[in-house]
Amino acid sequence: MTAALRVLSPVTGTVVAMADVPDPVFAASLVGPGVAIEPDTEQGTEVRAPIDGTVVKLHPHAFVVQAADGRGVLVHLGINTVQLDGEGFTLHVAEGDAVSAEQVLISWDIAAIAETGRSTVCPVVALDARTDAVGDLAEVDALAGAQTALYTWS
Repeated sequence: MTAALRVLSPVTGTVVAMADVPDPVFAASLVGPGVAIEPDTEQGTEVRAPIDGTVVKLHPHAFVVQAADGRGVLVHLGINTVQLDGEGFTLHVAEGDAVSAEQVLISWDIAAIAETGRSTVCPVVALDARTDAVGDLAEVDALAGAQTALYTWS
């Protein structure tokens, strides 16, 4: 049996239900269950690894960290931010890097991205997980910050 994986908040902000994310793929949990964070415009500019692992996919607007047991957590910074072609984002790691939970991976200019009319909400997804494998979900409207556990993945 695999040990429960504790998934931490990658940004400081307020917890949002996945169903309330303004993107049909995330809202329907098609890539996996989880929760989202509406980042604080001042304190949420540093994006941190939600788990210990390896960066297996990295784009300015999204990344996947894979734990040693193969489970991957996707963090997507805003909705439709891929259209920005990296503008407003600074990468601090590369694909293949080993990272520790809470390590800064990306910095982003939340206010500038919001000014483009895009949502800045950040889905934090347990990739390809069964819905019943994710528990202890953080409560909607709760504040999330460093070391805040969003959910556990069994």
